[in-house]
This record gives sequence, structure tokens and C-alpha cells, in this order.
Amino acid sequence: MTVSTDHPHVRTAVRYHQAVSRFARAEELSAFLHPEAVHTQLPNVLFPDGTVRDRSEVVSAAGQGASILRHQEFEVFNAVAEGDQVALEVAWSGTVAAPVGGLTAGQVLRAHVAAFLRFQDGLIVSQRNYDCYERLDAR
Repeated sequence: MTVSTDHPHVRTAVRYHQAVSRFARAEELSAFLHPEAVHTQLPNVLFPDGTVRDRSEVVSAAGQGASILRHQEFEVFNAVAEGDQVALEVAWSGTVAAPVGGLTAGQVLRAHVAAFLRFQDGLIVSQRNYDCYERLDAR
């Protein structure tokens, strides 16, 4: 990642995305999230109605991701921080582990993500994601 990590919240946001990338255990992921954390994912091709998850649901969903994907990577390539807020531009890719829905094993998914995080007490208390997926054609 080439993003500047001068701001402490940017460092935390980047480390959090690295942990999610490697399917970190629940304890590690929870350490980044405020007890009242809420993650909002706006509607996209995989979640047409969007999602709103609390801290425990975020950690659980990350664990479920490990059963669907054999590999994933978040590349944070831009970050802007002001006070307790961080805006990130992220490139995400994930390789499907086994057929699920209309996806095939080995299919690589890609998304361009804008993520807006707010921090409280040094922890992520809210995250809003705008995930723009590339075509889901088998590649």
C-alpha cells in the first residue's frame, strides 16, 4: 500500500483492512471496532438491498467470508483524514472458493470501494461502504 499513514486513524483503518484481507479471527477484528460499531453497506450487485450490521454481525460476516472466498485482498490506495473521520479509496478482489449462487469456484471478483469511517475512542464506530463491483462474468 502506498497510502500515507501519518494520521493515527488512517493507520488503524489500513491495519483493519489488512486483518479483514487475511480472514483474521474474531478477537483480532473486534479489537478494531467500538462496542457500538455499525457497518452500512449501500446497495450493490451482491447485496441489492444493502446491509446494516452491528459489531458482532460484522465479525460474524468476516468469518463467513472465509468459507466463501479462498483469498481476498484490500488495497487501500488513497486516504483522507479529518478529525475522527477517514475516507478511503480501496481496490478489493476475492477468489471464490466453491460454487455459490451464480458464482463459480475460482472466479475472481473485483470491486472499487469508497469507505467512510468514523472513530470514537480510537476505534471504528461507523463505516459506510459504497462498493462498485466489476462485471460478474467468469474470468
